[in-house]
Order: sequence, then structure tokens, then C-alpha cells
Amino acid sequence: MFGFRKKKEKTASAEKVTEVNKKTKKSGALFSKLRSGLSKTGNALTSGMTAVFIGTKKIDDETLEDLETNLLIADVGMEATQQIIDDLMHRIDNKELKDVDSLINAMQENMLKILQPVSRPLVIEKRPEPTVILMIGINGAGKTTTIGKLAKRFQAEGKSVMLAAGDTFRAAAVEQLQVWGERNKIPVIAQGTGADTASVIYDAMQSAKANNVDILLADTAGRLHTQDNLMEELKKVKRVIQKLDGNAPHEIMLVIDASIGQNALIQAQQFNKMLGVTGITVTKLDGTAKGGILFAIAQNLDIAIRFIGVGEGIDDLQTFDAKEFVQALLTPPDH
Repeated sequence: MFGFRKKKEKTASAEKVTEVNKKTKKSGALFSKLRSGLSKTGNALTSGMTAVFIGTKKIDDETLEDLETNLLIADVGMEATQQIIDDLMHRIDNKELKDVDSLINAMQENMLKILQPVSRPLVIEKRPEPTVILMIGINGAGKTTTIGKLAKRFQAEGKSVMLAAGDTFRAAAVEQLQVWGERNKIPVIAQGTGADTASVIYDAMQSAKANNVDILLADTAGRLHTQDNLMEELKKVKRVIQKLDGNAPHEIMLVIDASIGQNALIQAQQFNKMLGVTGITVTKLDGTAKGGILFAIAQNLDIAIRFIGVGEGIDDLQTFDAKEFVQALLTPPDH
């Protein structure tokens, strides 16, 4: 009897080890994708720092000037760059920086200090009503694709999902969502091209409530932050949503394209002013050297960065983690 119990304990222990190994392997694979996806921005920073140390180990004002230039080119922004450089100058005065490793370690500490306050993952609480996530952003930022990836992610977590095809200006956007829905067996509420966005989302909320759906992802038409009439339309959508649920939308998710650099910060500021953005997803980080825009956003806005896109695949939309982001940014892909 005792032998049987020990055998069961050994089996359970082995299963736990296997599960831990699987999680570790998956975590390593995700970090590898993150590091690879951030390589263009990372190389723009680390290659500049490494070049400074070829033939010399001295860290001086010229070193910091080169580093400052690299940070600005990567769209880290004036405020965040100044904060980083000021701290490094202080460390030089205290003779704390002796080689490139100590410089990179100091950079990591400074970058983490800037990003940590906005590293707040999206938590879906259990509610009697559906959790409504309103997706906003300009055309071309990857909003509709992000909705599909989020739907798949939530579904994998065991939550029921519904999509509202609120981008009624682009027939392709409705079709794209419907394809995602069919592929993943997720219902999509849609109306004809040119239909009122607020009406589509209102219908979707009623349907989601009637069918006890956990999460409703509501798409909207892309618009520039300078288009006052279209921005006012978003405010109308928000008011209509709140008629059905005074606490909704529970998340106003702004999707921005990292490759447009400082314009992304301006967009975030304007959308936040109009609607009160609660979360940001930054896409296309794998195709740009301007990934430093996250620091500019963190420095200027207290808005949670929820997800980052580092590729086309489902797993390439990752939950934003400040520590992993900074580590991946300053670690060359071949390490």
C-alpha cells in the first residue's frame, strides 16, 4: 500500500516537473520572439553603445552625447532621454560606470524605472454583465488584426467572446472580423456598410448579455485624432454603450503603430483627451527602430500599456512586461 502511494507521489512529482519544463520552454520561446521582434530598436541602441567602446574603455561626455543621439533616433523622446542621461552623468561623477556592461546595466535600471508604472496587464474581472472592450485608433495601426488576436487569446483562457463589427466604413474590416469569427467559432454582430457604429455596438451588447458572453470586443472605424467630427462620433459610441451599462466600456483600448514614432504619442494624447483611454496596444514593433516610443508614452501619459505586437502570429501579440521588454531591448538577438 505504501509502495503504491510512493509510486503515485513520484508520478505526480514527475508530472509537475514536466509541466514546469513546458512553461519554462514556452516562456523562453516567447522571450526569444520578443528579443527578435525588438532587434531593430535594440540594435540602434546597443550597437551605438558598443561602438563607443571600440579601442577605449573611457566613458565621458562624448559617450553620453552619442548615447543621447541614439535614444532620440529611437524615439525615446526628449523627457525620457534627459532623465536617462542625467542619471548616467551622476553615475559617471560617482565613478560607478567603468565599462560597457556597467553602462548597459545602468541603462536597464533607468528604462525600467520609466516603464514600470505603465506595465499593468489587462485583468478581466468576473461580472454579471459582459466586459466591453472598445477598440480605437487610426487606419493602418492594426486594430482589426489585434481584435482577432485578442479574441483568440481570451478564448484560449476559457472565456466566451463576441465581436462587434463597428468599423462600418470599410467593408473589408467587417469581412476580416467575420473570417476571424468563423475560423475560431466566435459570433460576430454586423450590419451593412455605412451603418451607424453606435447602433451596431448597441445590438452587440444586447446579444452578448442575452447569451451570457464574457467579453465583447467592439471594433470602430479608424480615424485621425485631428478629425473632430469622427472623434465626436466615438464620444457618441461611448454614451450609447453607457446607456446599457453605466460601467462600460470597461476598457478603451487604443491601438497605435510603433513605426510612426512621436506621432504615436500625439495620437495617444488626443484620443485620451477625448475619450479617456485606459489601455494601449503598440503594434509593429518588429518592423521599426522606433520602439523607444513606449518610453515617450510612459513618460508623458499614465496609461497602461497592455500588449505589444512583435510579429504576425497569434503569440506575437504579447502581454507587456516592462522588465522583459527592457531586457530584450538591450540584449543582442544572438545572445
